[in-house]
Amino acid sequence: MYLYHYFDKETGPFRNLSDLAPDEALRLLETIKLRKPSSKCAQRNDEYIENRRRCESILREKFAEKSGRIERLAPHYMVVGHSLWLSSWYSDSDFVKIPISEFDTRTLSFTYGDSMPTFSPKVNDGKEYRRQLYTYPEILEIIEKYGLPQVWNDDGRFGPERYIEVHVWSDETVSRYRQEKQKKSKLG
Repeated sequence: MYLYHYFDKETGPFRNLSDLAPDEALRLLETIKLRKPSSKCAQRNDEYIENRRRCESILREKFAEKSGRIERLAPHYMVVGHSLWLSSWYSDSDFVKIPISEFDTRTLSFTYGDSMPTFSPKVNDGKEYRRQLYTYPEILEIIEKYGLPQVWNDDGRFGPERYIEVHVWSDETVSRYRQEKQKKSKLG
């Protein structure tokens, strides 16, 4: 199994708005809206930062209940497998692909679909994976049962789940790949 992280080449991988102070994150979001208005990130509303932090609080709480290893306040985000849809989010898109074997899976949590709609009170379709956070062994069972969303719903016509979101609660593996990507981009 491979985990993917998509990003804009100009920004670089594993940059998280939640690592910034709220006012700084809002300023950065406004800058993205001005500089890259056609990107999906520029379409986020003014409540996005607050909603993202609320969702991350839920993820952290649920992962702690499952005895997950939490080494950072906000997770890094990845997805299980390639997502054509996510690769289109950035005007100059790139990705990092990491085998799951390189992670301590005790630092990974998963949602079947993006965590924001997964935990949104607006999504009430009764699917068993709504409002659920999974450990690695648990998500394998869900994948066995439903498959990868990007295979059956990459266009989103069957609901908000287009990929399996991975929450990386450690910097260990991510830092190594971030540094490798930065070295490659400097070499041109």
